[in-house]
Amino acid sequence: MLEALKQEVYEANMQLPELGLVTFTWGNVSGIDREKGLFVIKPSGVDYDALKPEDLVVVNLKGEVVEGEMNPSSDTPTHTYLYNHFPNIGGIVHTHSPWAVSFAAAKMDISAMNTTHADTFFGDVPAADALTQEEIEADYEGNTGKTIVKTFNERGLDYEAVPAALVSQHGPFAWGPTPAKAVYNSKVLEVVAEEDFHTMELTHQSSELPQYLLDKHYYRKHGANAYYGQNNAHSKDHAARS
Repeated sequence: MLEALKQEVYEANMQLPELGLVTFTWGNVSGIDREKGLFVIKPSGVDYDALKPEDLVVVNLKGEVVEGEMNPSSDTPTHTYLYNHFPNIGGIVHTHSPWAVSFAAAKMDISAMNTTHADTFFGDVPAADALTQEEIEADYEGNTGKTIVKTFNERGLDYEAVPAALVSQHGPFAWGPTPAKAVYNSKVLEVVAEEDFHTMELTHQSSELPQYLLDKHYYRKHGANAYYGQNNAHSKDHAARS
């Protein structure tokens, strides 16, 4: 079952080493079929150069394996929780990419300091609370998902407008409407984390984007009247006249 989704998730997973987002096996991508209520995820600890589409594991929204010979990623409970609480996402990525992990280790948000950030994230990418000893011992991976969702709820954040989070002292999670888009958002997150770090090295002055510039860059790509790229009304009208 879900052979097309397995191929899609496999290709997304293979992008992680190509984009420099993972070292060894430190990362995973999943993708969901909402109609079936099933998602596909990378098996735990399998080297990327040995991974095959048929190795991917199918899991239901209770976190139960329904197909696959291998153990699913150890982060499966986190993916399960996010799919259940962020109903419009279609793919999730977790990595230990170094710049984003640096901010997670420092328990710091990745602030919106430049238009590169604003093109993808409509505001700061939050650092969710680190887990307590009790949370880790009770359900480490499940509570990792809970701390992300709790942070978005407490801060009133839109998970579609800010499609990523850090888990303090752990690392980044990113998501999107498809597995490929989730990988894209994960790479952007790593780039802007590095840019923020260098900005803070260069100046101690506030570098937060003004709201009007954040609005401009986010909405020109994602708003009702978006005009960035070729998939917009202006381009279609132009093509029709050509």
